[in-house]
Amino acid sequence: MIIDQLDNGLFYFALNERLRRALLYLQKTDLPALPVGKHEVEGQRIFALVEEFKTKPAEQGIWEAHRKYLDIHYVIAGREKIGYAAIKHMRPGAYDVEKDLGIFEGEGDFMVARPGTFIIMFPQDVHRPGMAVQEPEPIKKLVMKVEME
Repeated sequence: MIIDQLDNGLFYFALNERLRRALLYLQKTDLPALPVGKHEVEGQRIFALVEEFKTKPAEQGIWEAHRKYLDIHYVIAGREKIGYAAIKHMRPGAYDVEKDLGIFEGEGDFMVARPGTFIIMFPQDVHRPGMAVQEPEPIKKLVMKVEME
């Protein structure tokens, strides 16, 4: 997992060429103007999912991880609490190949995501997104999906 300010994205360009292009997309795009929905950057290799929703109490969240894609979480407006745990410390459940979604159980740590901050979740990073910081609140969020091949 990596958490940093979007202005510092260039420090991570050397990790992976697709990750570099995804971070550049985040830096150069008018994110508040993006409508809700899927936005292809490079077909199915890099795309953005923009959502607007109300955060939920922690007990309603699920721990998840992905095998095919890494996620870059970026809150455009509002605040969101996101959980994190190393996959080796979690108990795996079902995995949906179509959705690239693995469900996990266990305990983790939490952080607050605000506009300006990005969080990269690699396949070994189990995460629990969409949680309320205190009370549920509306947010607009973008998740970049970057194929790991």
